[in-house]
Amino acid sequence: MIRAVATDQPAIEAFLAKHIETSMFPLVNLINHGMSGGHPRAVTCWIRWKAGQITDVLTVSDEGMIFPQCPTGPWGDVVTVLSDIGIKGILGAADQVASLRGTLRLPASPDLDVVEPLYHLSLMNLQIPDGLTELRQLQDAPRDLIEGWRAAYNIELLAYPKDSAAAQAARDIAGYIAKDSHRVLMQDGKPVAMTGFNAELPHVVQIGGVYTPPEARSGGLARRAVALHLAEAAEKG
Repeated sequence: MIRAVATDQPAIEAFLAKHIETSMFPLVNLINHGMSGGHPRAVTCWIRWKAGQITDVLTVSDEGMIFPQCPTGPWGDVVTVLSDIGIKGILGAADQVASLRGTLRLPASPDLDVVEPLYHLSLMNLQIPDGLTELRQLQDAPRDLIEGWRAAYNIELLAYPKDSAAAQAARDIAGYIAKDSHRVLMQDGKPVAMTGFNAELPHVVQIGGVYTPPEARSGGLARRAVALHLAEAAEKG
């Protein structure tokens, strides 16, 4: 694999777009932060060509996240690329992540090791559950409440230690408000659920950060929050 240069970016974007379901994070990072450094999510890409076409892309963020999009499985080359890179985590198609982990001989017990199923929905088929709840911007909810929700999310789903979950939650919520990426569902003026987009492109979004506090679960609140947020995105185009 060879290290990509700026002139390769359009071809890399086109390749990743063909595998959009498992390429949202590297593609958004590439588009938003580029390959020149200066941001934790700026990236460096290595590419493999065959007959003038890209067959594989390895994306590494400045903070050490590895995003393999390597359908042909060139894991020996990938390991060579990663030999001097501090790895924070690996995110991608489950089979590719498993193959890369095995080749790298990473520890068997990472802090978080989860295979999350992917679901694809055309917004033309979106159905919004009935309800009287309304979606509001995240800053319309009490800050300490939503930071508490996010801390609980970090502990429950991301395996954060309790002593660091709150500080990370405060950073997360500040970032969500700055990016306007998340929403809160209100019922009778009270926040009851939170939803958001982990990654956004002009024609596709990836849902993430959905949380309902335990006392309000099993009532369809998260489902309505997600649907309303998707409807908002569709309206904006």
